[in-house]
Amino acid sequence: MSEKTIPLNFIEHIIEEDLANGLPKENLRFRFPPEPNGYLHIGHTKAIGISFGLGKKYNAPVNLRFDDTNPAKEEQKYVDAIKQDIAWMGYQWDQELYSSDYFQKLYDWAIRFIKNGKAYIDSQSSEEMRTQKGTPTQVGANSPYRNRLIEENLDLFAKMKDGAFSEGTHVLRAKIDMKDPNMLMRDPIMYRVLKKTHHRTGNDWCIYPMYDWTHGESDYIEQISHSLCSLEFKPHRKLYDWFRDEVYSENSRELPLAPKQREFARLNLSYTIMSKRKLLQLVEENVVKGWDDPRMPTISGLRRRGYTANAIKKFIEVVGVAKRENVIDASLLEFCIREDLNKVAPRVMAVLNPVKLIITNYPEDKEELLKAETNPEDESAGFREVPFSKELYIEREDFKEAASDNFFRLSLGKEVRLKNAYIIKADSVLKDSKGAITELLCTYDPDSLSGTGTEASIRKVKGTLHWVSVNHALKVEVRFYDRLFTDEAPDSHKDKTFMDFINPNSLKVTEAFVEPSLASAKKGDSFQFQRLGYFNVDDDTASENIVFNKTVGLRDSWVKKKPIQTQVPDTQTPQVLPINEIMRFGKKYTKLPIEKQELAKTKIQELATSISYDELAPFFGTALKKAGTRIVTMISLGVLLKTTPEITPEIKEFVIKALEDKNELLVLEAKKITF
Repeated sequence: MSEKTIPLNFIEHIIEEDLANGLPKENLRFRFPPEPNGYLHIGHTKAIGISFGLGKKYNAPVNLRFDDTNPAKEEQKYVDAIKQDIAWMGYQWDQELYSSDYFQKLYDWAIRFIKNGKAYIDSQSSEEMRTQKGTPTQVGANSPYRNRLIEENLDLFAKMKDGAFSEGTHVLRAKIDMKDPNMLMRDPIMYRVLKKTHHRTGNDWCIYPMYDWTHGESDYIEQISHSLCSLEFKPHRKLYDWFRDEVYSENSRELPLAPKQREFARLNLSYTIMSKRKLLQLVEENVVKGWDDPRMPTISGLRRRGYTANAIKKFIEVVGVAKRENVIDASLLEFCIREDLNKVAPRVMAVLNPVKLIITNYPEDKEELLKAETNPEDESAGFREVPFSKELYIEREDFKEAASDNFFRLSLGKEVRLKNAYIIKADSVLKDSKGAITELLCTYDPDSLSGTGTEASIRKVKGTLHWVSVNHALKVEVRFYDRLFTDEAPDSHKDKTFMDFINPNSLKVTEAFVEPSLASAKKGDSFQFQRLGYFNVDDDTASENIVFNKTVGLRDSWVKKKPIQTQVPDTQTPQVLPINEIMRFGKKYTKLPIEKQELAKTKIQELATSISYDELAPFFGTALKKAGTRIVTMISLGVLLKTTPEITPEIKEFVIKALEDKNELLVLEAKKITF
């Protein structure tokens, strides 16, 4: 298969155009400029990925610059956490810089503004200035101090710096245009008095520059070529350019490169919030147990929950770089971590809601070490040994006294296979005084041990259950995390706040039993609890108490599905839904001869005209081994896109993954879908 060409995003087009117009490639320089007033969250990963991704693509340096201009909210602990998160993501910055490094230069430039008649000291109250600023449809009014003499402005500004005035008495404003339709251009504040201790400069300063003044000039000082930020800063671009041009006019020889601001759509995720102020509220009001609580959308929270840097990077890649705001479904992020852990997480057995199972015909004093595959997706992972004995724990949900033919787990008189072990049959149960089952009494077929090659060992039974040996199991704590909010957009309601949508069931804690191999598990290690989901070892783990967090289930339990109404014809023969008929083809598609594949494909395309995207979407996450199902899903997707040609991130991820597959039929169908 030829190497596929990935199209340029709009930012890369801008850079390529600049290079074509004469910008030397060695002048490319980018930056990621967080404010150290909170922890980074999933929304920041897009900005991080864009900046560092461009640095990698163009072999250009990327600065990590902390925009630390508000000592009232900024702390060193946030600086440390941000650096840890970026390093964990696998990115390496060129220089670690701070806007506070430039406080003196910014002050000197501000004096030049005053001397050039471009800035003045305003002594009004904040309410008076707010009123005079006007509205988007009404021009503002000039401050009565706008025409102060230059000498008076310089004297007041010096006294502000020396601490002669209290907070709120004076500000330095740029003198631009109070009639500008862009309200940010109506004499914006450049400096305010703020008598707070700075985490780096201490009490050296009692005036601090505002963000709009600091941000662009820091870019200019560092000779950043492309200043990339999210869309909410697009209205700020005019002011960014004004400040830059004023400074550039006097400093172009020393600093010849004038940076260019461009904006991209921020990352919005369903069922969460992205405001650091509101995330801080969750922490301060003890809704969560800190910034790294696994329910938080912070990078540290995701890391603690078991998300990997690779999964987050893949998520950002699939989301892409766009110009329009949109909300990404949280299930896509969950899909990415599920796909990543499926490749790397060792498989183990754990029982979360145990009931004891006794094999009555198994020797009383016998114990065995059974061979179990560590990861079927990774041959190099090898095998592990799991102890087996007469008494086991299985999931209580895996047994019913009386069950229908559709229940493929254990019930009285029926057989199942124990994973990596024997076939057993349930004979009877023991109950307590309240009628609750306390023990299952079963018999096993001694010749049916998995992998032995005996006739009994290859006998087919419909169900396979996981288990742990009672005598060998470790008791552990398991924390089940669900989404923190019950609403897709908790921050979008006029009559309610995001706090009204807190999910009361976002955390449940239980005890469970796991196989003894997990005794050596280390903090941060991830595992697949077979048939249950992906779990990782929490930071609270101690030698006497192992704590696991549930990272994500094996399937999306929140997937949206349209209610499907089935009608039974007069003949009382139930109709087979088109989506089910399509998936039946998937079970045999790769085994069909070419001519029958063509006939099947024609039928699939015909059936696909009667299905919806919501019916098809759950099959995007089909396991790698089920090539036939993925092929018929791709064929059906091609039909749907003819009528609704919108490429969602989920579709893009599904197609990109298919293009990288070894199955030629799947690759062939995936190539027919363009985006």
